[in-house]
Amino acid sequence: MAISIKVVLHFPRHLMNQPIIYHLARHYDVEFNILKASITPQEEGVLVMELKGEQKDYEGGIKYLTDSGVEVHPLSRNVARDEDKCTHCGVCVAVCPVGALILDPATRRVDFCESKCIACELCIKACPPRAMKVCL
Repeated sequence: MAISIKVVLHFPRHLMNQPIIYHLARHYDVEFNILKASITPQEEGVLVMELKGEQKDYEGGIKYLTDSGVEVHPLSRNVARDEDKCTHCGVCVAVCPVGALILDPATRRVDFCESKCIACELCIKACPPRAMKVCL
């Protein structure tokens, strides 16, 4: 059965120049989509990824990552919008790196596509009426 799971990967300094994701895709038949990447040279790397594949391939790939020294955490947080507080000002649209918040030109209302959201929380910090929130 095919699954799709969002995970956060933390790469320690000694793995920064290793082709870890290449091996994950090639040897474990796991399709990946990088949702967010942050690399601090000589320190660490963080990737937020969506992994797709068969359950056994996913489990094998996660074992490979952890055995290699990569910390793997599920993306367990979700961002939600309080419709009663939202004024549709559009500030969140400008800061969303993945296009999960879109201003509809016809209605001038902000649409929120939760399936695109990577829970980076930039919209929460930017939202003047505090309509965006983290749900655990």
